[in-house]
Amino acid sequence: MTTNRNDSVNNPLLTQNGFPPFDKINASHVIPAIRHLLEISEKKIAALEENYQPTWDGLLKPLEEMELAFEYGWGPVSHLMGVKNSEELRKAHEAVLAEIVQFSLRVKQSPAVYKGLQQIRKSDVWNTLDEAQQRIISQKLRQAQHAGVGLVGQDKERFNAIASELSKLSNDFSNHILDSSKAFELIIENPEETKGWPQSLRQIASHSYKQRKGENAGESTPQAGPWCITLDYPCYIPFMEHHCNRQQREQVYRAFITRAAEGEWDNAPLIKNILKLRKEQVALLGYENYAELSLASKMAPDVSAVKIMVQQLQDASKQPAQDDLREIQELAQKSGEEEPLAHWDTAFWAERLRELRFTYTDDDLRPYFPLSRVLDGLFDLCTRLFGITFEKAEGQAPVWHSDVQFFEVLNENEETIAWFYLDPYSRPAEKRGGAWMDNCLSRCIVDGELRLPVVHLCCNGTPPTSDQPSLMSFNEVETLFHEFGHGLQAMLTTVNYADAAGVNGIEWDAVEIASQFMENWCYHKPTLTGMTAHIETGKPLPAALFEKICAARTFRAGSFMMRQLEFGLTDIALHTSFDPEGEKSVFDVHREIARETSALPPLQENRFLCAFSHIFAGGYAAGYYSYKWSEVLSADAFSAFEEAGLDDEQAIANLGRKYRDTILACGGGRDPMAVFKDFRGREPKVDALLRHYGLAK
Repeated sequence: MTTNRNDSVNNPLLTQNGFPPFDKINASHVIPAIRHLLEISEKKIAALEENYQPTWDGLLKPLEEMELAFEYGWGPVSHLMGVKNSEELRKAHEAVLAEIVQFSLRVKQSPAVYKGLQQIRKSDVWNTLDEAQQRIISQKLRQAQHAGVGLVGQDKERFNAIASELSKLSNDFSNHILDSSKAFELIIENPEETKGWPQSLRQIASHSYKQRKGENAGESTPQAGPWCITLDYPCYIPFMEHHCNRQQREQVYRAFITRAAEGEWDNAPLIKNILKLRKEQVALLGYENYAELSLASKMAPDVSAVKIMVQQLQDASKQPAQDDLREIQELAQKSGEEEPLAHWDTAFWAERLRELRFTYTDDDLRPYFPLSRVLDGLFDLCTRLFGITFEKAEGQAPVWHSDVQFFEVLNENEETIAWFYLDPYSRPAEKRGGAWMDNCLSRCIVDGELRLPVVHLCCNGTPPTSDQPSLMSFNEVETLFHEFGHGLQAMLTTVNYADAAGVNGIEWDAVEIASQFMENWCYHKPTLTGMTAHIETGKPLPAALFEKICAARTFRAGSFMMRQLEFGLTDIALHTSFDPEGEKSVFDVHREIARETSALPPLQENRFLCAFSHIFAGGYAAGYYSYKWSEVLSADAFSAFEEAGLDDEQAIANLGRKYRDTILACGGGRDPMAVFKDFRGREPKVDALLRHYGLAK
């Protein structure tokens, strides 16, 4: 693991202060920097094992300092893999990934460190620690156990080999999705075939055509084309909702549900291997299945508790989902559709029904939601609720792309408390899909001084064009609010230990509470209309359109709920009763569950699981249910504001400060149920969620 010291001189990944120098980092820096960090860190952990003291400063503080070095070294590499992916970066990342995994296991499996943590837990020192410190130690003890600290000999060697292989498989899984998605395109040249398209789809597809074809693109305009349809969400979703050619909808739909499902990018063998290795790994730790291990560190006490929640939501949603399908079937038949309704028809006819019922289209809304105005409205809401303000800090931190914006966050006394990067637009060639928040630098004490948090907020929204700014769909507005909720928890934390600051250390099925809470404000009239300004007239969203948006909130709510439950149940089934070596495939399991949860029978050829990165390349394995578990709590938290009166500014401000001082401030430093009770005064109830979905009164 040695590296030439000269290779590490002036390497931007070895920066240990300020903001990461994203503008200077390239793939050639990765291997020498990471190996240099690993070499130094190995010496530090070896010295600590020899000389640790069973106290916070004598054991936990040195461990934290060691981890902080990797925030500057490995953190930017992982981030760039998501936002500026390239073949060169992949190769460098893959070259050192196994070494990173093994060093992480080396620390967690350290008998000396584990013994020191146990000594603190059993000594009088324990009672001198605050709640966050105690939680960190308890979590580290559990992490050590889950990392195989008790294993020896061949069992330990096998466990570590599995961990390295799983890390590689996860990385390959993500890359396969990106590559297979990039490989697909549908070129449409005849303007007649675009009849019914919203202007936003024309712009996105024209932009995609020019990006894909480069110098050979020739002329492409939103009105005249040619247009390129991709599997990127900002393009795929409106195409399925508005494209009249049924055969082409089928072509694109089938491509979407078979992403990374064949050829060199086939993830099916990876899924089987991942599940097999997870099963073997948890057996070494003495667990019956992977879900049992996963839930050991979550709010939900066991799988049965998850199934009880799912059943409650399913009982309320199944009939409404069937009613949803019946309604669009009837509309399709009345409109002259002679073919039986297929999966590639549902989005199209559902959009027609929504337009009829609520008499507006997505393109009617977009002109009211330029990104800059939405940000102003979001910031204003945060000022009203939490007493914080935001200032654009352009040029104060290096960025990885010209799209990226940088902001400073200030408290009531105009003191800086955090910063965040916003990477708002889709870039299919190099940026993974979806939206996410991640830590750049965690809040903690470094060399006796408070280091403030820095956050990444990444979306895949509609990019601007040559003649107009980014005009957001309402769904993109909700997504921005969602990710900003995560960001607020990281930015407004008051915990000074990196392992429990912000989202760090929060039980996984509680981590979505703050994000989903923010989405509710998109249906609050003063908030929503306050963030709108028509791109041409400057006028706010009309009251009539706002009412229609609110009415449409529960449109097909049963269908959307059942779809999420389908994913959650599939995840749990694959990580409990499924045998990767048995005759039944993962796709068989998914289809069986879909038959019970989907109003439309599942397709035999559906390979959605090959692109289910949440559970095979993310942190949601045996935890996808977390979205709904958290949503129960977030809806209940928002109902406190409803009860106080959403238009009572003083009451809302008071409650907002309470929410900030509990759910946002405590982060992973306190048990999430205790934090929720601090805010709400009681345990959560499912009623508010069902009411928000229109599934209960």
